[in-house]
Amino acid sequence: MENEEKIEKNTHKNSLKQNQIAGAIVIAGLLIAGAILLKGNQGPVNEKILNLKDIKIKQVSPEEHILGNPNAKVMLVEYSDTECPFSKRFHDTTAQIIKEKGNEIAIVYRHFPIAQLHPGAFHEAVATECAYEQGGNEIFWKYIDEVYKRTGSNNSLDPKELPKIAGDIGLDLASFNSCLDTEKYADKVKEQMKSGNDIGVNGTPKSFILKKGKVVDTIEGAYPYEQVLEKINKALK
Repeated sequence: MENEEKIEKNTHKNSLKQNQIAGAIVIAGLLIAGAILLKGNQGPVNEKILNLKDIKIKQVSPEEHILGNPNAKVMLVEYSDTECPFSKRFHDTTAQIIKEKGNEIAIVYRHFPIAQLHPGAFHEAVATECAYEQGGNEIFWKYIDEVYKRTGSNNSLDPKELPKIAGDIGLDLASFNSCLDTEKYADKVKEQMKSGNDIGVNGTPKSFILKKGKVVDTIEGAYPYEQVLEKINKALK
């Protein structure tokens, strides 16, 4: 937000009054910016789901996008939006966590594109599923890693990059483009979004730490690596 001030050099009284007004504008701007940042980072709290035992998360299936040990007793289930800058940051964090913890845990990726903020994110989510169709879980992660690398976030990725990424990682472009153009996996993305809505997800990234299938902790936003690792280690005890 940019504010223009008309500076008047009259009396001390007028100058003081203008300084007070300008100060109020700056404070209001900071409050608004902070509110937007907070909402984009983690979303408002769903007051209906405050107790972890009340969170009935959809159980992880072998067909989901899992990084790490699919049989791990501790899993981090992340609801994410490829055009969210905080999801982009957190994607790097979860990659670090997997390197650190190896086969002790698993990261599970679920789609939660927010159309109001990032109109292109849904199409990108479908593209990742078209990649999955051709190469399974390994290709899914290669593809989505590239999406996060190439986007500047906030709906900045040119849709033309989606088939380029497919070509760069060796996918059959004719098949990929057909899948993407028809939005073949739109329903799959919507189902994951619904599973998030059902447990109070209203911002990205939003993550749930599961131990033996039960939610033991949550991560509201793009926590730093050290804090995420601390939560994971606590769950592993």
